[in-house]
Amino acid sequence: MFDISFGELLLVLIIALLVLGPARLPEAIKTVAGWIKALRRLSATVQLELNKELRLQELQDSLKQAEKSGLDNITPEIKASIDDLKRVAESIQKDFYDTSDEIASTTQQAINGQAAKDPVTKNVGTSSVSDIGKDQHVG
Repeated sequence: MFDISFGELLLVLIIALLVLGPARLPEAIKTVAGWIKALRRLSATVQLELNKELRLQELQDSLKQAEKSGLDNITPEIKASIDDLKRVAESIQKDFYDTSDEIASTTQQAINGQAAKDPVTKNVGTSSVSDIGKDQHVG
């Protein structure tokens, strides 16, 4: 993933051992591993949500194209299908925004939790994290 050889990894661990000491090194490794897990989960969630948004956009484009073509004399079955597609698109869009709000909240909590543990990160600006996804609600 990071293209790090075994020798480079060993060198980093030795330096970390010298800097942190044997008492704090296991805790530091657990913390870094937790960050990596959280980033992977966040990445997977964002990728899933982007795929949902792309499918939603495709559905909306198809609906707009069908409306523009002036299909006023379509059968009731097709109209019912179009209405179902609209409901599904709205549901997916609602799920997308709910999940983006949840991601923003979880990220904010993680940053606040880390700031409480680590006095160095207490002054990191967190107001922009809570706004993730909120500027993009179109409705």
